Amino acid sequence: MEKSDLKIISAAVRKDIIKMLGTAGSGHPGGSLSSVELVTALYFGHMKYNPRNTNDPDRDYFILSKGHACPVLYAVLSQMECITGDELCTLRKAGSRLQGHPSKGLPGIEISTGSLGYGLSIGAGIAAGIKQLKKANRVYVLMGDGEQQEGSIWEAAMAAAHYKLNNLCAIVDDNGLQIDGPTEKIMNVEPIGDKYRAFGWNVVEIDGHNLDEVNGAYEKAKKELHKPTAIIAKTVKGKGVSFMENLAEWHGKAPSKELVEKAMEEIDAALKD
Repeated sequence: MEKSDLKIISAAVRKDIIKMLGTAGSGHPGGSLSSVELVTALYFGHMKYNPRNTNDPDRDYFILSKGHACPVLYAVLSQMECITGDELCTLRKAGSRLQGHPSKGLPGIEISTGSLGYGLSIGAGIAAGIKQLKKANRVYVLMGDGEQQEGSIWEAAMAAAHYKLNNLCAIVDDNGLQIDGPTEKIMNVEPIGDKYRAFGWNVVEIDGHNLDEVNGAYEKAKKELHKPTAIIAKTVKGKGVSFMENLAEWHGKAPSKELVEKAMEEIDAALKD
């Protein structure tokens, strides 16, 4: 897909995120907005994924390890017509399929996530099974930078390198903030890339909002023959909405009706630049 088309879809995804959270009155905008380009480019340019058959045995797998950022995944699945735009407005409502963390049962959701630190272990297990079956499916796991504080991440990283799971791609949304403040002050995880290299991974470090770099990183991951790949994406928490950018307070707070309108105007204006 052309970069210009990905930019248009990314803007639509951002608007859907804001509308969802504004309607719900709760949720997590910061980490959803920071990962828009990462998820959009993956689904529309690199994953083997059939929105008409989300259980296709030849599909690639996507695991949203940082499950609280589910609005970005719901918005992308809506753009792919796996779910309807109207259903997005049911986010976090009783009886809705769109809960505050992804729940298996919704088309396109491979695993229920929420407790941080488990997605990479699950992804490594799926990737290992695929290798044993000698199949070509790939597994993508999106994590947060604060999530790298969890010890289970590094057990999975060690195992994935040991078993040469080159069909596994970890994506770290490195926006520098978690719910309590700057990651470096809560529990510093930098340099993340060097840590994954030390564990035996192929590492690609990029600007997570630069679509050329994002697309290039996914292509490099596919070409790696012996190691799992970690894409360390430097991003901006709340990207695309000026009053949310780089502010930890927007980790888990929904915008008011007035701020929803302001955010929509900013996203539209940015697309025209």
